[in-house]
Amino acid sequence: MNHHKTRTSELAACYILFQVGSTTLFLMAPEARQDAWMAMLAAALASFFLLMLYMAIYRADPERDLYALFRSYWGKWIGNAAGFFFIGYFAYEASRNLRDFGEVAVLVLLNKTPVSIILLIVILVVTNTVRLGAAVMFKFCLAIFPLMLTSYVLLILMLVGLGEVRIDRMLPLLDNGWKPILDAAFPEIVSFPFGQTVLFLVFFPLVADSARKIKRSMYIIYVAMAFVLTALNQIIILVLGPGIAANSTLPLLQTVQLIQIGDIVERMDVIFVLILFIGLGTKLAAFCIGSAVGLHRLTRLNYKLSSFLIGASVYAASFFSPNYTHHIWMGKQVLNWDPLPQIALPLLLFLVIWLKRKRSRD
Repeated sequence: MNHHKTRTSELAACYILFQVGSTTLFLMAPEARQDAWMAMLAAALASFFLLMLYMAIYRADPERDLYALFRSYWGKWIGNAAGFFFIGYFAYEASRNLRDFGEVAVLVLLNKTPVSIILLIVILVVTNTVRLGAAVMFKFCLAIFPLMLTSYVLLILMLVGLGEVRIDRMLPLLDNGWKPILDAAFPEIVSFPFGQTVLFLVFFPLVADSARKIKRSMYIIYVAMAFVLTALNQIIILVLGPGIAANSTLPLLQTVQLIQIGDIVERMDVIFVLILFIGLGTKLAAFCIGSAVGLHRLTRLNYKLSSFLIGASVYAASFFSPNYTHHIWMGKQVLNWDPLPQIALPLLLFLVIWLKRKRSRD
């Protein structure tokens, strides 16, 4: 992959689509019920310090990506081991997005098509994007971003205009105290979706703009996305109610299906599925690229070959779960391990970078 072929605006569009990604597929913090918005904001605030950590790592050495940083500051053997760990982590997250894509397609659109066929078609399309590199994905994200934004704004305005959004469903506040809120926020929401920003340590060095501009832009976008994701999540509760929302398989889809204006505007769920697929596809491609870049860096394999190998691995890993219920259960178990790649290893990397630079100055 070549450096300095993208702009901050393209990176920003990719980050927005990445954050929306599969997040709108689920109801976040269902155990907090009507107080889910508090759990989302608490997790977002805590995760802002994670973003500060990632930006500090990037600004300390803006020319090196995540894999080069580990190899440079941790040495060949330990650095390569950490690099392979992140290759596996990104590939596994990609496999989860791929399975989400397939399951939603089966539930909503293609209920007579085997999920294996759907996943195969999706991974072939995504792998074709991955082999072209991050710069192409960034440009696609910038081009598709207006459609994504317009679609979500349209859906929200329709729900509000039709009177489906009931503010009274936010009451009573703190009905069960702070414990359900904190239990939902830490580590689950911190890990998904906010902590997954660690992937962008692979992408930051590809941006031609200054590290200071990237940092400022990322902070602004992060804060905006925290409020947007919180609002989208809370709208589900305000429309369906906390009980129905918590037990729905696809809560936002069920919310959108309530939109009907006479015999003129109906089946708005088709729009939602379209934008959901765009977000899922972007997130899937981003994780695959992050993993393929690492395989290329550490093994010296051709990047295109690395892309196909990662694509095949992601496709195989998407069948770890025999059914969707097990897939969701496994995801909750994996969230308990996410602090390792999202917090512990980046923090150790930053400490090593800081100590080495401090010694060099002395």
